[in-house]
Amino acid sequence: MRTTELMVRTGGSRGLTDLTAVCQGFLAETAPGEDGLLSVFVAHATAGLAVVELGAGSEDDIMAALDDLLPRDDRWRHRHGPRGHGADHVAPAFVAPSIVLPVIGGRLALGTWQSIALVDPNADKPVRTVRLSFVRG
Repeated sequence: MRTTELMVRTGGSRGLTDLTAVCQGFLAETAPGEDGLLSVFVAHATAGLAVVELGAGSEDDIMAALDDLLPRDDRWRHRHGPRGHGADHVAPAFVAPSIVLPVIGGRLALGTWQSIALVDPNADKPVRTVRLSFVRG
């Protein structure tokens, strides 16, 4: 297995960050021409990963859907941090902290409009740790 750890700057704002290019760059460097699986894991209790279309309004739609599903109010038992922070700790139950993707010939086997996105509902963390691991197939 080949692995690396990235520090992804989200800028301390809520939203999605495109990781597709950095994932492909990791594969180009560590697995040129190889087949296998890429594991992407975000090592935080308040963030997740998704394979989604980016750049067509999906980012705002996803954050709005999370806010509708997990309102940012005082209903949460997890109460440290700013108002609604408990929702940030529930979000990874819906947006998983890891994904596994097929790699064919050293390239991600994503669909035409698919991108790998870090989904971060928590504005309190301006930097996120993401681990990429390639397993040869």
